[in-house]
Amino acid sequence: MARKPAKKQDFNVVVVGQSGRLGYEAILFAASLRHHSPNFKGRLLVAEPQPGPLWPNDPRIKPEVRAALEQLGAEIVPFHNAHFGAAYPYGNKIEMLSALPEGEPFVFFDTDTLITGDLTTVPFDFDRPSASLRREGSWPKPELYGPGYAGLWKSLYDKFGLDFESSLDLSEPDEYWARYLYFNAGYFFYKCPRVFGDRFREYALAIRDDAPVELCCQEMDPWLDQVALPLVIHSLGGGRDTLPPGLLDGSVSCHYRLLPLLYAREAAHVIATLEEVAAPNKLKKVLKGSEAIKRMVYQGRGEKVRALFDQNNLPRREQAIRNRIKSEGFWMR
Repeated sequence: MARKPAKKQDFNVVVVGQSGRLGYEAILFAASLRHHSPNFKGRLLVAEPQPGPLWPNDPRIKPEVRAALEQLGAEIVPFHNAHFGAAYPYGNKIEMLSALPEGEPFVFFDTDTLITGDLTTVPFDFDRPSASLRREGSWPKPELYGPGYAGLWKSLYDKFGLDFESSLDLSEPDEYWARYLYFNAGYFFYKCPRVFGDRFREYALAIRDDAPVELCCQEMDPWLDQVALPLVIHSLGGGRDTLPPGLLDGSVSCHYRLLPLLYAREAAHVIATLEEVAAPNKLKKVLKGSEAIKRMVYQGRGEKVRALFDQNNLPRREQAIRNRIKSEGFWMR
């Protein structure tokens, strides 16, 4: 069970921001944090990849987006990609950790997230890291004549000298994906970003470059970060149960992924947060630089997407939601 820390700690919040969609999403994230967590005393850090050989184009945030973020009290933290970059942009969340303040607790959020409640009320135990449980069984995909879930995951635990049995959720049946420790990397937290980042980078590169033979038929792109993440968390003494349920990915935050999906399936208070924080004219002028935000939020396309779905009877699988939105011509990234 989740246990409450002895005392509340100040902590930093970090997202990745760069040119294109992520810069605009970072504005929405920052505005929602300020709106719902006015007593947040930590630093809001926006990690920004810098130009280099792993980026064919300049990945830095546009000047007008940077100015809007700074007006919201965000600090831009530059970092350099040594291992990932444009070929695997999900690796930003791994490499940016080395640029964060050493020894200061942090919570990382994917940029396509809104804060919808008071983040300071979440009882983080930064000694026991965890990550988002809002996930599907996206990895691995056992082959008919190959190892099953247990064999695939155990090969990774063995590779890094970790205890496999203690990671299992024994309330789930054998060979069902949820029995095995697996997270969405939409948020994660720990007491030191450098320690977490060093371990994350070590494990991710080892899996990418020298995976166990059992994984020979498994796709690693785009899942590499989510394959390494549970191993990192388990190795640092964390797990799936270190936070009370219903806060992150619940009343306090929403990882919406894309705006059409937000309007299609998220709770009414999430839409209210989005439209409220996007309303000020000084932000609206900048946010209209995003075609998706302009059409979905300001021109009413989001309402049209919402009207396509019965909120009490949503399709069970995300792909069905995507297909319906696309069939109506409302899909945007």
